[in-house]
Amino acid sequence: RSTKIIGVIVSKTYQDLILAVHKALNGDWDGSHKIVQDMDLDLARWTHAVLHKIEGDEPNSRYWYSRSRLCEYEDYENTKDELSRITKHINDLSLPK
Repeated sequence: RSTKIIGVIVSKTYQDLILAVHKALNGDWDGSHKIVQDMDLDLARWTHAVLHKIEGDEPNSRYWYSRSRLCEYEDYENTKDELSRITKHINDLSLPK
């Protein structure tokens, strides 16, 4: 399933990932975690890593960073900046060039 947003088709997977990042940025850790925990996508694993960083679970966070292969635990101090970067990556992948 996909949705047309401002003339662009965005897949359900990317819609869900955008929603997960939005929830995380707005303090809904659990809602975001429920979305990303079973997604088979590197950006979802990166988001999952950030969620565990926010939670303070460094070992679990490092595990998800290693699974994502996109970023390292130490690359960002500010999780909101990191989630914003993830959003940029999602947009870069889902919008036509």
